[in-house]
Amino acid sequence: MTDAEPSTTVVVVTWRGAAHVTACLDALAAQSRPHRTLVVDNASDDGTAALLTAHPSKPEVLRLRRNTGYAGAMAVALAKVDTPLMAWLNDDAVPAPEWLATCEDTLAEAPLAAAVSARLTLADGTVQSTGVRLTADGHGADLPKADGEIFGFCGGAALLNVEALRSVGGVPAPYFCYYEDTDTAWRLRLAGWDVVRADADVTHRHGASTRPGSVRFHLWNERNRLLTLVRCAPSEVAVRQLVKFAALTLVLPLRGKPAAPNFRLSLRCRVLAAVVVRLPRTLVERRAIGRRAALGRGAVWEAWAGI
Repeated sequence: MTDAEPSTTVVVVTWRGAAHVTACLDALAAQSRPHRTLVVDNASDDGTAALLTAHPSKPEVLRLRRNTGYAGAMAVALAKVDTPLMAWLNDDAVPAPEWLATCEDTLAEAPLAAAVSARLTLADGTVQSTGVRLTADGHGADLPKADGEIFGFCGGAALLNVEALRSVGGVPAPYFCYYEDTDTAWRLRLAGWDVVRADADVTHRHGASTRPGSVRFHLWNERNRLLTLVRCAPSEVAVRQLVKFAALTLVLPLRGKPAAPNFRLSLRCRVLAAVVVRLPRTLVERRAIGRRAALGRGAVWEAWAGI
């Protein structure tokens, strides 16, 4: 590639993003590093399509017939990307002008890295994420402080090596939303790749497209965490967490009114049912991930869980 050709396709996934996608595209148009912009529109019905068509930056737009979620849209986009690098960017994120340049340079300086996580900051100045850590029970949790290494990237604003991403199986489209970033980072780690953070600033309107705390949020979040454990964690860890989730669900009626939405009996039963339905396919995927792995599941878990 020549210096004039962009190295990165920035993929923006939007769904009913009329209230905020213009600010995202304006910020991309102001980037100091050349790039391609691909917007995947998840069948928005709020005027988003017209805004994308009218935007002066003229982004490439791929309009889907139905809402496939963030994971589904990213999986579709990956098949269309023809640059070496691919950025994931939420439609409610506004990157600083040097965001992409900083991410590209950081990745270039870390030859063993396949992904870079940016620094997401909320409108009030609170740092939401500089990357993701792996908790002792297998949650992917945002790291607000830039201390030490990160296990994974936050999918709200990240840069990935396309060849590495494809080699580990791409994006888990059936996840729909949440944990597609932690699952992807975990598979990259298993394949021997690193994930690093960059001092690349992005302002994030967290929850503009989805409602954190809603029933759907907890359904997707809990389901996908358990599926990620089945796909990527050591077998004893995955079994232990599945049993723990099921056992806690069974005793919930004895504990009175739940203190948090994700401890509602009906929701947790839906999560368990969804995991059971997907378990045969997920076990097949687990074997495929194992065949591609350069490191053992136990080694990755011991190195990162609870750090």
